[in-house]
Amino acid sequence: MAAERIQVPKGMRDILPEEVFKWYHVEAVIRKLAADFGYQEIRTPIAENTELFVRGVGDTTDIVQKEMFSLQDAGGRSLTLRPEGTSPVVRAMLENGLHAGAMPLKLYYNSYRCYRAEKPQAGRQREFHQFGIELFGADRPSADAEVILVGYETFRRFGLAGRLLLKLNSIGCPTCRAEYRRALLGYLEGHRAELCGTCQSRMDKNPMRIFDCKSEICAGIAAGAPLIIHYLCGDCRTHFETLQEILRVMEIPFEIDPTIVRGLDYYRRTVFEFISDDIGAQSAVCGGGRYDGLVEELGGDPLPGIGFGLGIERLLMSLEAAGYQFPKPEPVGIYIGSADTEPATEALTTRLVTELRRAGLSAEQDIVGRSVKAQMKYAGKLGVRYAAIIGGNEVASGKVAVRDMASGQSCEVELQELVNYFVGA
Repeated sequence: MAAERIQVPKGMRDILPEEVFKWYHVEAVIRKLAADFGYQEIRTPIAENTELFVRGVGDTTDIVQKEMFSLQDAGGRSLTLRPEGTSPVVRAMLENGLHAGAMPLKLYYNSYRCYRAEKPQAGRQREFHQFGIELFGADRPSADAEVILVGYETFRRFGLAGRLLLKLNSIGCPTCRAEYRRALLGYLEGHRAELCGTCQSRMDKNPMRIFDCKSEICAGIAAGAPLIIHYLCGDCRTHFETLQEILRVMEIPFEIDPTIVRGLDYYRRTVFEFISDDIGAQSAVCGGGRYDGLVEELGGDPLPGIGFGLGIERLLMSLEAAGYQFPKPEPVGIYIGSADTEPATEALTTRLVTELRRAGLSAEQDIVGRSVKAQMKYAGKLGVRYAAIIGGNEVASGKVAVRDMASGQSCEVELQELVNYFVGA
């Protein structure tokens, strides 16, 4: 009796060979885009000390309270699989002294694996991948506009710019928040008994989290709450208005959505999301904002920052919904088959295939002992351009017939010239 099969963990999935080429394409476009804007790639460990996310993301967020995958190492230290990319990048910047260099500092990460213990659904898995950029050392609205433009340009290069909507908001600074907090708490106190237990526990520390609550009752209460955009101080209002003007000049369409607060505590001033109608209820493909206090929170000197995270899975879903034509991977170019199983034949075909590969050509050979007919059928399935079958006669004569699989025509080639023949083909 066969042993019971082990399945992939809930909320995680395999990326199979027939779809990996789509990821390669998306990652290549992203890599070129980031270089065009002057961003350099950074890679951080998949696990960080848990305290990094408690302090960075915020202990009142769903991520920290409910969604982190945490474990203890052999020394009893608490580690967490990264649920987002910004805090690890800030940690790496400070630890490696990148903040001491020329500013602005422009960093990006590509297909970062992230983990959150959420309820799996279309466009939202427990393991997901992000493309993100982080821009440090620039606090002007033009920096916000550049970061938003990188997101917009990503979609434009994939032909999606007209299918997504940029939603924009400002959640102010600590000065704004003080007055707004009093107004929001005054409103929520009248509904405290109706709020879910999570929102009740968050009221005293971060009442703005009510806008992220998934409870229908809390969402209904939040719909009548005062909005931070009406409490912006003069500096924050000017910053927000200037950003809007830059976006208009850049002809990037947007919509003001005063309910966007994002699900992480480190955001200040500008927050934004790119929304798609093609991927179901989880419609935010990209989201980000300004986090000017995060570097200080994680032990550095004051340094402004802004960035975004873009979900690769959601981008792929949007591309597929739009009928995007992914470039197909190049098929195997050459197939060298065997007419028999003689050691001399197998040795020769292996040597020739190796030489072809070393010459930079894609080549395959028979390693399972198929008949010649089955080998040619297999070569057809691979989509090879050329095929040659080597047996005792070919070994003896030093020549082999090379078949052009597209035209069906064959020509005779000296075995010792076979590699040169294909290199020049």
